[in-house]
Amino acid sequence: MLAKDRVSSSIATSDFISRDLSWMKFNYRVLDQVKKPSRKIFEKLKFLAITSSNLDEFFMIRVGSLYNYIDYGKERVDYSGLREKPFRKKLLQEAQQFFQEQNRYYTENLVPQFEQNHFSIVKDLARLSDKQRKQLEEYFNLTIYPMLTPMTYDSYHAFPTLMNKLLVFGVVTREPDTKKDNKKLSFVQIPQNLPRFYEFDDDDYVTFVPIEEVVRTYIHRLFRNITIQSVNLFRITRNGDFTLDESDDLESSFVEEVRRKLKTRKTGRVVRIETESGYSSWMMRQLINRWNIDKDNLFEVEPGGLLDFTSLWQIVKHHDFRNRVPKTPAPVPPVTYPEMGNEDIFEVLKHRDILLHHPYNDIEPLLDLIEKSAEDPNVLAIKLTIYRLASESRITAALLKAAENGKHVSVLFELKARFDEENNMREAQRLHKAGCFVIYGVSSIKTHTKLLLIVRKDGKQVTRYVHMSSGNYNEQTAKLYTDLGLLSTNEVYAHDVSEFFNVITGHSSPTDYQYLITAPRDMREQLISLIRQEAENAKKELPSGIAIKINSLEDREIISELYSASQMGVPIQLIVRGICCIRPGRPGLSENITVRSIVGDFLEHSRIYYFHNNDEPKVYSGSADVMVRSFDRRLESLFLAADPTVKKQAMNIISYNLRDNMNTYLMQEDGSYQLIKRGKSAPFDIHKEFFRVTLDELESVKLF
Repeated sequence: MLAKDRVSSSIATSDFISRDLSWMKFNYRVLDQVKKPSRKIFEKLKFLAITSSNLDEFFMIRVGSLYNYIDYGKERVDYSGLREKPFRKKLLQEAQQFFQEQNRYYTENLVPQFEQNHFSIVKDLARLSDKQRKQLEEYFNLTIYPMLTPMTYDSYHAFPTLMNKLLVFGVVTREPDTKKDNKKLSFVQIPQNLPRFYEFDDDDYVTFVPIEEVVRTYIHRLFRNITIQSVNLFRITRNGDFTLDESDDLESSFVEEVRRKLKTRKTGRVVRIETESGYSSWMMRQLINRWNIDKDNLFEVEPGGLLDFTSLWQIVKHHDFRNRVPKTPAPVPPVTYPEMGNEDIFEVLKHRDILLHHPYNDIEPLLDLIEKSAEDPNVLAIKLTIYRLASESRITAALLKAAENGKHVSVLFELKARFDEENNMREAQRLHKAGCFVIYGVSSIKTHTKLLLIVRKDGKQVTRYVHMSSGNYNEQTAKLYTDLGLLSTNEVYAHDVSEFFNVITGHSSPTDYQYLITAPRDMREQLISLIRQEAENAKKELPSGIAIKINSLEDREIISELYSASQMGVPIQLIVRGICCIRPGRPGLSENITVRSIVGDFLEHSRIYYFHNNDEPKVYSGSADVMVRSFDRRLESLFLAADPTVKKQAMNIISYNLRDNMNTYLMQEDGSYQLIKRGKSAPFDIHKEFFRVTLDELESVKLF
């Protein structure tokens, strides 16, 4: 059997699907949004930029993590059964195929649509008018040229540190009028603070000129009296996966350790080179040898393509096209709070729980609660966990105001929130200087839970207001991500959340929670217990069923329990947006398991766990996915939907997800996905239908 056939056989026979190969399938589903005929060109460019950003992060973290094993000789066996080096080859081959599909669709299908949509990307400056070329030359002379620094690599010059994800020219030169081979390699890095495109805005038409083409045209001015043999554009991706040395519990040491590790992202080992075609083979040999990679790590853009599709955001967000990107409908009031904004939120929450379903419901009630708490003289304390914040966050502003007004403010900033570390450190220091009690994470565990506790004096009584969520305290992503957040004054929630904050901010280990399931304490065990109860009910021929909506499903123990429950006859409906390592529909293993993935206008981010429980459903929501890291290396929480209406709302969300026939992919036994074909059925698009949910609909909702 050939090595390639052995790899395919191993992947196909495993009961578990590779996490990383599953992620590649997810990015293909995002790429499908680029290909959707109903989408306008600017939507397509947006989704193409997202696929490119996704792929960058994938190489920095997942491929970077794999190289941490390879480089240090550590053993790793993928769920597919492959060891480190064979899996590296398979993974890079899959990434190559995706990269080529991206670029092929861009050049063959998108670029021809530019002209009719009143813009173009002009790479050949000869196509510009004399006036435009003169303007570009002035821009180069006055703005770009002073910023450029040619960096030569030879026996007298050390190899320069080239920045992660920036465009770089590799320039091969030699002395003129000499016969000996005296080639030299220099690098010209395009500054990151320049816009990717220079714009000519002429009436109703915009010409975008890539900044690299301006530099290429005048790059000879950096190499005077020298023969330039080749000018090669490329972009590198570095390993961004790092672990922290947290042996020292001192806060200041931890913050400095985070800062130090962040710098390694700028110098981490190279895991990918993207390059334009026609590059100098001599130059590429130097780079490949220097960075200890091979041709599998080399991703080549064909003529007419574009390096780094994330730059397309500049076009999507251009002011001339603002009205040509479909607008999201205005948020609607929560079904249990139709009078939103007309009543005092403090009083409303004394009488009912409010489940916010973003982005269909505005985040405003939550922001209103926090901002009023900052000003209300009766509010005594505010406690909050922060994983990712919006830029110019209203929440940070409210917490600063609260501290200024003398309230006790406790904030846990997770400094290990990937790619938000620097922003979180900066915001945490602002709050610390204002007098807030700031915690920088909890030892080696990442705090991913989303919890808010407000303590307010009501005469002689004290009322505790809680918010528990699947999403971040971020008013920007609340418009783009689907998330659930529960506002309540229920004393059981308040007690549990108070106890959990004592774990986070102090040294406490509560004996029990009534409405919360927490990690790393016992979340995996509790979920396993709930799954086994469904299997036991099925065995007794009692009603059973499991429906779970999450972002990622990877934990082997939970997957094994779901397999066992399926074999006992439990119907299992899984809605998993991204990574999914379970193999549905395999005879004798998982015939009763169905997996859907929904990819569309909004990023599916909410988590809901439903257990039929012999017609007495238990429903949870919260911050945790079914991942090893969620159960073992993170502070996570799931909250029970105790209020009957809230429970019905959560069940209705799952019901709608199962009815969607516009954005839904069915996962096949081999790990591939097929878009559901609507046929003659009426369209049901959850990203539209959730704007129309009524209280009456909840009464009849039933799963299984």
